Amino acid sequence: MSDDVIQVESLSKTYKVSEREAGFGAAMRSFFRRKFKDVEAVKRVSFNIQPGEIVGFLGPNGAGKTTTLKMLSGLLNPTEGRAHVLGFTPWELKPAYLRSMTLVMGQRNRLSWDIPAADSFLLNQAIYRIPDDEYKTTLKELDDLLELGPLLKKPVRNLSLGERMKCEIAAGLLHRPKVLFLDEPTIGLDITGQARIREFLREYNHRTGATILLTSHYMADVTALCERIIIIHHGQLKYDGGLANLSRRIAPFKLIGVLLAEPAAYSLAHYGTPVENEEDADKHYIQVPAGDVAGITARMLAELPIHDITIADPPIETVIERAFNE
Repeated sequence: MSDDVIQVESLSKTYKVSEREAGFGAAMRSFFRRKFKDVEAVKRVSFNIQPGEIVGFLGPNGAGKTTTLKMLSGLLNPTEGRAHVLGFTPWELKPAYLRSMTLVMGQRNRLSWDIPAADSFLLNQAIYRIPDDEYKTTLKELDDLLELGPLLKKPVRNLSLGERMKCEIAAGLLHRPKVLFLDEPTIGLDITGQARIREFLREYNHRTGATILLTSHYMADVTALCERIIIIHHGQLKYDGGLANLSRRIAPFKLIGVLLAEPAAYSLAHYGTPVENEEDADKHYIQVPAGDVAGITARMLAELPIHDITIADPPIETVIERAFNE
């Protein structure tokens, strides 16, 4: 039997969606005869994930990421295909499976809005039948990692978005799940909040060995946490592998940035394709084929009054965008 924690084989989900034209006449006709079309949200997706992996699950809006996570967490039944998580079929919703996984969605609330987060935590303790000693130990560990103390007594409606997301994640981990499905856990957070959530997830994975499948539109989340990514587009799996391999395959070029003594007197266009780099506006950057970096760099050093030079990989955002487009 495979040691993979998550096994997905030809998983598909098709929705039947009603549609009609605009206008009063079309609205009246739809009362008697509605038109439907099939929308394939996920199309025969297959992948395996091993214990302890943190895998980035990427794709543009509407690619099928959230639908896939909902099927793997048991919220949706697939139209076709199979999946096993921790040996369970998710949509059978067996209690043992529900106690072994969690789904945290950055755009959905699991905490009650009008009561303190601490009360929602106690409700989760009762739902998952967590013994008092275990609950207190886990809550203390989560408090140490997320600094929850000042937040737990406030009504959830009074928390900032970053504070609420800390509590949302903690609520999803009180029962010590072995598998985490995280759908945009840092959405809307400022840079500091995103960094804290990433650091927490890295430390939680290190301490517990939990397997994490993460969707995010913030590439900093992906580069900080994931050595492997899965790209899904129009419901179909397009790539499964390492970030470095994707960069070599999709964007086989490098960026050379130079700080010149007299930038106005020289043109870099005949060395490569000029590009902008907002993170390093002092330097002038060109894009060159990866195999030509050594030769072009040597020419530039010999021919230009260079004070400083940088050779960098293309930004991961560029690589992912090119992958989506291709």
